[in-house]
Amino acid sequence: MLWLRANRTPSNKSYSDCSGMSEDLKTLVGQAVCEYVLSGMRLGIGTGSTAEAFVHALAQKVNEGLEVVGVPTSERTAKLCKSLGIALTSLEETPELDLTIDGADEVDANLSLTKGGGGALLREKIVAAASKSMYVIADESKLVKYLGAFALPIEVNRFGLAATRIAIEKLANSFNLHGDIQLRRSVESIFETDGGHYILDASFGLIHDASALDSALLAIPGVVQHGLFINMADKVFVAGKDGVRILEREQ
Repeated sequence: MLWLRANRTPSNKSYSDCSGMSEDLKTLVGQAVCEYVLSGMRLGIGTGSTAEAFVHALAQKVNEGLEVVGVPTSERTAKLCKSLGIALTSLEETPELDLTIDGADEVDANLSLTKGGGGALLREKIVAAASKSMYVIADESKLVKYLGAFALPIEVNRFGLAATRIAIEKLANSFNLHGDIQLRRSVESIFETDGGHYILDASFGLIHDASALDSALLAIPGVVQHGLFINMADKVFVAGKDGVRILEREQ
């Protein structure tokens, strides 16, 4: 349960509050991870406000001559990349990627993640799994001992929704996990993913065996995917008041 290594990139800026990720911190960590992108790379490009900071940093590098091609994990990310002049491809055209860069809602001491706050968890996991490496960008408030403070997003098929929710509740009880399971809604209607699925946000509390829960949830027929990313992140770039430090997963 220890970080293997932490490298620090100094910053000249001062940040008084890292409890929430400021735009300055997002910019800082987006620029830091962008230094690891090499010309010719095939990139998975994540979803969310922190990932978008990386997209802006990447676009600047592209404008300076960096040649990359990206697979976006959501329509939102695709639209931003196109507007900034970043060349895009698809997993059908480019099924093997060099590196995925994405944000996270939580990161534990083993670099396991909770993701899906932005609603793109299925595509994010598919893209990350197709990549040789996954680098995550976050701020210090996202570091936790155990996952679970952030509600776990579970992407589900619309058919049989009530039955799937009951199956998840029974499974959670078997893991001694208790809490509300809420159907995610947008402003005026039920939230739908880019794949046309619904999301159940499960407030389980601390998850002491994320690996076992990972497998058990996927065994429920109505569950399409969930936001536990186990053994997928190779490095996490963490922005804080002293700059950006790099955490690496033990191999």
